[in-house]
Amino acid sequence: MTGDKRPVSVLVVIHTPELEILLLERALHAGYWQSVTGSQENDESLIATAAREVEEETGIAASQREFCDWQQANTFEIFPEWRHRYAPGVTHNTEHVFSLQIAAPQPVVLAPDEHLNYRWLPWREAAAKCFSWTNRDAILMLPQRIARQFVAR
Repeated sequence: MTGDKRPVSVLVVIHTPELEILLLERALHAGYWQSVTGSQENDESLIATAAREVEEETGIAASQREFCDWQQANTFEIFPEWRHRYAPGVTHNTEHVFSLQIAAPQPVVLAPDEHLNYRWLPWREAAAKCFSWTNRDAILMLPQRIARQFVAR
């Protein structure tokens, strides 16, 4: 359908305590690696969007309280090839950042229409592999974010 997608999305960095990061290779752009991303649907909360997208794209079922909401939003230009999915004139998307820590790297079940492959990589290597600046920056901020959470407890 044309023009039905909301320009509001989530980015979810899935990681282990040792900062191994899950990256997914895009189906429509082989060689483009990213964390879980996806658009908010209907009246869905952002945290619900994060949980739904993680399960749809990886098969990992996590409760909403397992996600860390970074209270951070990035605005970026939507690639021209994908603008037909949005209302006429929409050129930018606002992406809300979340993270999800799991105990250890695990196999994931990919959505074949969205992703070709996955990898668990050390955080610096994962950041360097991301095609998206927002994804790269989130991964690079992860060690500090985790340290702050640990101190806050």
